[in-house]
Amino acid sequence: MQGFSPQTKLQMFNLILAVFWLLPGLGLYLMFRYLWILVQRKISLLLSVLLLSLLLKLPASENRTEEAPCFSQISPSLITNGDLVIGTFLPMYSVEVSSVTGAELFGSKPDKDCRNYKWLYKNYQQALALKFAIEEINKNPNLLPNLTLGFHLYSTYHSDEKTLKSSLHWLSGQGQLIPNYSCWEQDKSVAIIGGATSALSVQMGTLLELYKYPQITFGPFDPILSDKVQFPSFYQMAPRDSSLHKGMVRLMIHFGWTWVALVTVDDLRGEEFLREMTQEMANNGVCVSITEKIPVSERRHTESQVAFMPRIMVSASKVIFVHGDTDSLMILRYSQIPLLPILKVWVTTSHWDITMRPQYTDGYSFHGSLTFSHLTSDVPGFKSFLRTVNPDKYSEDIVLKEFWHSAFGCTDEPENLMQEQCSPNASLETLPLLYFDMTMSDLSYTIYNGVYAVAWTLHEMFLMKSEERFMGEGESWAPHPWQLHSFLKNIQFNNSAGNQVFMDENRNPEARYNILNYVTFDKDAEALVKVGQFIPKAEPGQDFTINEETIVWVYPYHKIPRSTCSESCGPGFRQIPLEGEPICCFNCSLCPEGEISNQMNMRHCVKCPEDEYPNKERSGCLPKVVTFLDFSEPLGMALICVALSFSLMTAVILWVFVKFQDTPIVKANNRTLSYTLLISLNFCFLCSLIFIGHPTSVTCLLRQTTFGIVFTVAVSSILAKTTMVVLAFRLTKPGSRGRMWVQSRVANSVVVICSGIQVILCGIWLGISPPFPDIDIHSEPGQIIIGCNEGSVIAFYSVLGYMGFLSLCSFTVAFLARNLPDTFNEAKFITFSMLLFCSIWISFLPTYQSTKGKAMVTVEIFSILASSAGLLSCIFIPKCYMILLKPDRNTHENIKNIVDHRGRNHSASMPANF
Repeated sequence: MQGFSPQTKLQMFNLILAVFWLLPGLGLYLMFRYLWILVQRKISLLLSVLLLSLLLKLPASENRTEEAPCFSQISPSLITNGDLVIGTFLPMYSVEVSSVTGAELFGSKPDKDCRNYKWLYKNYQQALALKFAIEEINKNPNLLPNLTLGFHLYSTYHSDEKTLKSSLHWLSGQGQLIPNYSCWEQDKSVAIIGGATSALSVQMGTLLELYKYPQITFGPFDPILSDKVQFPSFYQMAPRDSSLHKGMVRLMIHFGWTWVALVTVDDLRGEEFLREMTQEMANNGVCVSITEKIPVSERRHTESQVAFMPRIMVSASKVIFVHGDTDSLMILRYSQIPLLPILKVWVTTSHWDITMRPQYTDGYSFHGSLTFSHLTSDVPGFKSFLRTVNPDKYSEDIVLKEFWHSAFGCTDEPENLMQEQCSPNASLETLPLLYFDMTMSDLSYTIYNGVYAVAWTLHEMFLMKSEERFMGEGESWAPHPWQLHSFLKNIQFNNSAGNQVFMDENRNPEARYNILNYVTFDKDAEALVKVGQFIPKAEPGQDFTINEETIVWVYPYHKIPRSTCSESCGPGFRQIPLEGEPICCFNCSLCPEGEISNQMNMRHCVKCPEDEYPNKERSGCLPKVVTFLDFSEPLGMALICVALSFSLMTAVILWVFVKFQDTPIVKANNRTLSYTLLISLNFCFLCSLIFIGHPTSVTCLLRQTTFGIVFTVAVSSILAKTTMVVLAFRLTKPGSRGRMWVQSRVANSVVVICSGIQVILCGIWLGISPPFPDIDIHSEPGQIIIGCNEGSVIAFYSVLGYMGFLSLCSFTVAFLARNLPDTFNEAKFITFSMLLFCSIWISFLPTYQSTKGKAMVTVEIFSILASSAGLLSCIFIPKCYMILLKPDRNTHENIKNIVDHRGRNHSASMPANF
């Protein structure tokens, strides 16, 4: 049979079926024989078994014997004639079944009681969108000239039996259930629009694929249906929802929901969404508290009142994210416990119309919910068309009449529809949202585009046939359904809303979303209010927007509800994960010293920038204070005053020594060394000023070197004075050769040589690694210390060490000369001054090492001033006292008498310069 055309195959089927009905025994034999041939020729075994079961279970006379069928049983429900016909399968009703046992699945007749059928009122907008598109196309003389489109509308149900029954009605004809047999002109049928869900598409597609009908599905996009090997005749019109999970996680992050429940349909599409959702949540630190999967087999809504709601209600999650279509998720509506509020925030996809419900008064359970709805443009003229729809305008539309009477409550008895009349002023616009929405839904928009896709395909085929002069004037033209595929898969067009529509699924755009807030005011008033938007391909910052102020939350939440496993960790704290628990369950711990957390629920504390430091709460960083010993602060001013006071005192003492330079005391203490010592001490006091103020390159170079040199000069002068005192009393006996050493040149040489060595050390220091300004941001919290880096630490301590060595030598020599006659020398005063000097600088070293910044500079200035003041006071204050207050004792005769009285006649041997 591989070489036979579809028409030949169809004729062979008809022949076999005719034989079957005329000769039951022979027909049964041939049927089984033919099915075996089909299997051998690799034709679907499923199709064979399905046809056989339908032949055995569904006799053709079944519907013809029923006297008063419900409107939901009439197949097709609505016919609009045209030159070419589109078959449309829409879910108009839900079916209540009291049991789902195998005997009743195909044997029970719920349609015997019409009340087992419940209107899915809002789905009727899909039928009106179909009618609106057909009327627009037929009025357009440029699209299908000399041709008209019609449609056959069938109602589908979420059960295998009802779906296949509608499909067989389409194939067989009005009121007939004979497979492969048609009661009308089947060659007018060109395409099928259906598949509100993936399950319905698969159920219908297996049967309809045999006849190669183009099947345009308007339900949610399902990657499984894109398999052209398994579903070669399927065309999905809906945009891709490949970024929906990202938008939902963005919503979780925005509101801080880290502990949420997930509800999805237990099918392949639900599994794929659950996998993507949990992965995206894990990447963003959000956890799943509970996962519920709703079974989709047969969609027996009233029999599915299992423990979904109790488990969800007792869950710690206050937010529930739901993924699925309206019909499969109707179980959540039927599972509600009457009069018991759920008090959860529901976040749903656009494919679940949250306003559709089985009972009139159960809308409050989903009050405050958020919905990701496809962002679509308004179709011009559609709302105006809806305002004009009524049974009088479309008197032939029995489905509209049934809908009208049921929605407006004119009658509950289907058999009285012809007698009862509704209000003449009734309008779809006056119906509450649970019955009808004047805004075109996502599914209606997709149906509208699907009808136009067929029309544009026929337009392309008509143009090609016209160019080939295939059609004669006045000759009708009806293409075979399989001929549409080559044109349909490449069709693209702009619809009346200005959006581009592609039939190629690879070019199908990614969905964009409005975020809607479902608000119920009372049982008659409800609304979907736009509160945000998610556009996956938009610029960062514009892809996700939400207006928190306009959101109405479910009672009792008057602000953003919190949905977390653990209490949030505030600023200053970090999360400590609990062992064996999800990452969203944690304890809070204070940030370590020197680190902060400035946001809620931070997993790790962070360090402040180098120019900032943590506050006491460790919740933020404060700018560090730039600190140095400034002239303007009290400590700096006090040190300046002390230094200048001692400098002035030194100058006064120098003036006294110069003025009384010829007196015995001044002469006895070597005037040149005294002058040198006083001048160097004056510079010692003044060099402390270099340590005050903002450090610069110049001041850093001068600080330690100036201090080292002038102090070395001072200590060298003291060493020279002490040495000369010892030499004066040890080597000046008459005839002694040591008298040549008791000369001023020797003392000057000692000062020059000792100071010169220090100058060389400082020069080497400056040449190799000089001091430089430095910023210390780590030593003191909250402070940026500006000071001088000493450069070479070895050179710095070499300078101090050399100065200490000279001080120790001076102290040793002075100590050895302490018993010489104190009238003529100052050995005792020098000993005490050097003891004080060494004590200060020995104490300076550990103190200097243990302090930083301003304190370190202050310690060094204090040591300079204290040691200099000690030298000045111990050496020169007693002499000034004698010179100024005891002038009678400052005479040569008085000194001589004192020496004679003590028996120490060394005056004759006193050096000339003393």
